[in-house]
Amino acid sequence: MIVLGLTGSIGMGKSTAGEMFSDRGIPVISADEIVHALYAGRAAPLIEGAFPGTVVDGVVDRDRLSGAVLGDEEAFRRLEAIVHPLVEEERKQFVETQRQAGMPAVVLDIPLLFESGGEKSVDKVVVVSCSPELQKERVLRRPGMTEEKFEAILARQVPDSEKRARADFVIDTSGTFEETRHQIDALVDALIKEDSGHA
Repeated sequence: MIVLGLTGSIGMGKSTAGEMFSDRGIPVISADEIVHALYAGRAAPLIEGAFPGTVVDGVVDRDRLSGAVLGDEEAFRRLEAIVHPLVEEERKQFVETQRQAGMPAVVLDIPLLFESGGEKSVDKVVVVSCSPELQKERVLRRPGMTEEKFEAILARQVPDSEKRARADFVIDTSGTFEETRHQIDALVDALIKEDSGHA
């Protein structure tokens, strides 16, 4: 089974690419989904302990948490030390379950794959990318997004040019949905062929 790491900077079309892999029957797990579940589950008491007042009705309030860690590097590291090991545990369990089910490939959707050193735990890296102009246009359409927030997020991410250089595959999402789907279909076909060759 081939473990693919799917990544890309904010606004590059990663979620859309993940859905397209899913449509082809490739199991996808998103780091964001895992975090979402953890914030409503076992991570909540740990985060409340470290950042009092950030949990409401047993669920982490993302806005409050963001306010508690934004711009504070030390606080951000404390949060990562709580969340990262739990995410890693869930991810490993997911991969093992799919391996036992005989899947040819799985996709781990990890926004900060290179930033967190996650490329070491996958077989191949897929980077989604588009032009900086299109990226900015997409991100600024999001509710509550500002240029300042966008710049702050970009500052934490490995530059797109570096991600492309380190990728095994680059999916260009600048075109239509169909063009993106065509690239993903070709990649899935190649991976399934490669996996069956190893069997």
